Amino acid sequence: MRSHPSWLWFHDFFNHALFAGTLPQVLVTLQRHARMLGYFAPERFAGRLEEAAVHELALNPDRFPGRTDADICSTLVHEMVHVWQQTHGTPGRQGYHNREWADKMKTVGLQPSDTGEPGGRETGQSMSHFILPDGPYICRFAALAATGFQLHWQSLAWDTQGKAKRASKTKFTCPRCGQNAWAKPDAVLLCGACRDASGVCPMGAAD
Repeated sequence: MRSHPSWLWFHDFFNHALFAGTLPQVLVTLQRHARMLGYFAPERFAGRLEEAAVHELALNPDRFPGRTDADICSTLVHEMVHVWQQTHGTPGRQGYHNREWADKMKTVGLQPSDTGEPGGRETGQSMSHFILPDGPYICRFAALAATGFQLHWQSLAWDTQGKAKRASKTKFTCPRCGQNAWAKPDAVLLCGACRDASGVCPMGAAD
C-alpha cells in the first residue's frame, strides 16, 4: 500500500519554506464539512498529559477529487497563514479575513479572492484564493514535486459515493399487487397487502 508523509510533515515543510519556521506545532486533521476546503480553529486540542493547547488545521478530503496536488497543499498553506496571524498578528473578529491576513497570503504566494478567481475581493468573511504564478508557494511546491512527491489518497468522488449508497438498498416488488419496498439485498420480505391463504406472499427483488 502506498503512503506519503503525514500532513504534519507537509506543515513542517511549508513552515520552514514559507514562514521561516516561526509557526507553532499544530494538529492537522481531515474533516468532512460541506462546501469547505479546509478551516483553522485556534487552540482546538488540549493536552492529556500536560497543560497545553494546540491549533487545528483541517482539510476536507471530499474536496480532493478533481484538484491538483498543488491546489490541495495550497489549502494547507492558506490555513497556515491563519496560524501565522494568530501567533504574530491580529486576527479579524469572528473569522473575518482582514487586510493583514490578505497581505501575508500574497507574501507567501497565494492571491486572496472571495471568488477564487482574479478580480475577487481580497478581504471578507468567506475567502478563497488562487496560486500566484512564480510566487514563493508554487516555487517551493515545484521543488517538492521534483523529488517525486505525490498525494496518493482522497475520498471517493461525490457521485461515486452516491451510487454506492444507493446500491446498498435493493428494490423488492410484490408479484401480485406490484407494491414496492427497499431493503438489503439478502432480505426476505413478505407482502402484507395481499398474502395468500397460507399467509405467505414473498416479494422478489426487482431487476
